[in-house]
Amino acid sequence: MREFTVPPQAASPQVGGLADVVFSHAEEDPHRVAFGRKGADGRWRDVTSAEFRDEVLAYAKGLLAQGVRFGDRVAVMSRTRYEWTLFDFALWAVGAQPVPVYPTASAEQVFWTLHDAEAVACVVEHEDHAMTVASVIDRLPRLHRLWQLDTDAMDELVASGAQMDDDVVHRHRRAVTPDTVATVIYTSGTTGRPKGCVLTHANFMTEADTAIARWEPVFSSSPGDEASTLLFLPLAHVFGRMVEVAAVRGRVKMGHQPAMSAGELLPDLAAFRPSFILAVPYIFEKVYHAARRKAETAGKAGAFDKAVELAVRYAEAVEHKAFGTGPGPSASLRMQHQLYEKLVYGKVREAMGGRVRHAMSGGSAMERRLGLFFAGAGVTIFEGYGLTESTAAATANPPERTRFGTVGLPLPGTTVHIADDGEVWLHGGHVFAGYLNDPAASAAVLHDGWLATGDIGALDEDGYLTITGRKKEILVTSGGKSVSPTGLEERVRSHPLIAQCIVVGNDRPFVAALVTLDLEAIEHWLAMQGRAPLAPKELVRDPDLEMEVRRAVVAANTLVSQPESIRTFRILAHQFTEEHGLLTPSLKLKRKAIEKAYETEVNALYR
Repeated sequence: MREFTVPPQAASPQVGGLADVVFSHAEEDPHRVAFGRKGADGRWRDVTSAEFRDEVLAYAKGLLAQGVRFGDRVAVMSRTRYEWTLFDFALWAVGAQPVPVYPTASAEQVFWTLHDAEAVACVVEHEDHAMTVASVIDRLPRLHRLWQLDTDAMDELVASGAQMDDDVVHRHRRAVTPDTVATVIYTSGTTGRPKGCVLTHANFMTEADTAIARWEPVFSSSPGDEASTLLFLPLAHVFGRMVEVAAVRGRVKMGHQPAMSAGELLPDLAAFRPSFILAVPYIFEKVYHAARRKAETAGKAGAFDKAVELAVRYAEAVEHKAFGTGPGPSASLRMQHQLYEKLVYGKVREAMGGRVRHAMSGGSAMERRLGLFFAGAGVTIFEGYGLTESTAAATANPPERTRFGTVGLPLPGTTVHIADDGEVWLHGGHVFAGYLNDPAASAAVLHDGWLATGDIGALDEDGYLTITGRKKEILVTSGGKSVSPTGLEERVRSHPLIAQCIVVGNDRPFVAALVTLDLEAIEHWLAMQGRAPLAPKELVRDPDLEMEVRRAVVAANTLVSQPESIRTFRILAHQFTEEHGLLTPSLKLKRKAIEKAYETEVNALYR
């Protein structure tokens, strides 16, 4: 199949902007709990829709009082926290445009974003961010305001607008239309200088309202069982921003958590107890591997592995029934599944707070088997696919017919087309307007309303999309063999001891790989063998560990033909990190940077 369309389900927005629902929700149900906000004491307190409206209004008046005007761009440099959402909706209420900046951005990255966006003001989280901005402020003549979240600057902002009439904000808000620019989000820059994606209020409203309507079981609340989500994705990324907007528009209670590390995230999941989460595959992999290590430590690895196999079989049987290719789980399978509910599956869900029954995953591909395990354990993960240019998801698996291992069907109102060279093209109301200040780059990806994504994929007979790689990441060996590295890397990385994998081989005689290690998993692995901890330099020479990595490589090679297979590999002592410029903030590999940083190691693979 070369093209598939799903008809619209939510009406296209005709009037208004993103901030309007803050005021309408507060008027309709002022006492509804809209947010959970974590205090300095670690406790969560409720924020009602009326309280949120009042804070948004106070911030909006302060912004106007301090010189922010309709159409101005204001940068926000912070981790994911409640105040970011306040600023987003306050800026949208006055017709201004928030411009997210990753909190880990370097001074030059901050300069480029603020310069290219012509930001007139900037919100930062703490002193380190303020100093980063200050280091380049002499080159930013348009920047005239800087607010710091962890100081009294916010109180001063609110105080400056205290005497302003509320109607001044409302006049600005009523001037916002669906076609008004809502935000400029800069791409992560894996293939060059970041480009600013111009996204409108209509882009976000279309995306969010479609998700709320199509995934109604996820977003709906019932008496005593309110829908809630803990947002830990970076709000500087389009996925996080879409979650924020959908939660507010869908009346979903939302909390904020600034770190995606398991050590910080899991306690807050347990305390907040969300009904659904939205994450990248890395989070689900961490939950799975942590559960298995815990079982192994308790001497129950065999039982856990049996429970995994059973969950996968159970979920596959449910999947076959949904597509009319099987009768569903047998009575025997249902009985065995129930046996492991308390022993294993309930404990896995408890690690995510205990209430999670649905999740959405994006950002990179999830292994089919992992998705099947979670579904069998009672948490259905709807994997999807999208870009900043498509306002996050363009495809996702539907609730009633989830096909694990794919990124699902086009969202309602979206068409997916596969070009002659295999490139995925998208069309729909969530497709962006173009890149800021870069008409040539816009023309390169936008063709009569179609977005050329740069991703390679295929549609199956039912319209489900599978992404197989990036056009710019296709390797061509010196023998002329084209190789898509993504599938190989994902399969190698699925081994519990491996953190990252990058496949190399462009203009080389064969394909090879660099591999990094999950040190937490390695520590557990050594302990289970009764071995003492090893330093990173000792690990890369350990023959038992090399054998484990070789098994992962052999398993990955079963996916491809012999000329496409990984012939050799090198274990590295340290992981690729964002701090060293080797990962994007959304954890994607910066291939050219990695190959340059490890040029000696890559060359050694071919001697």
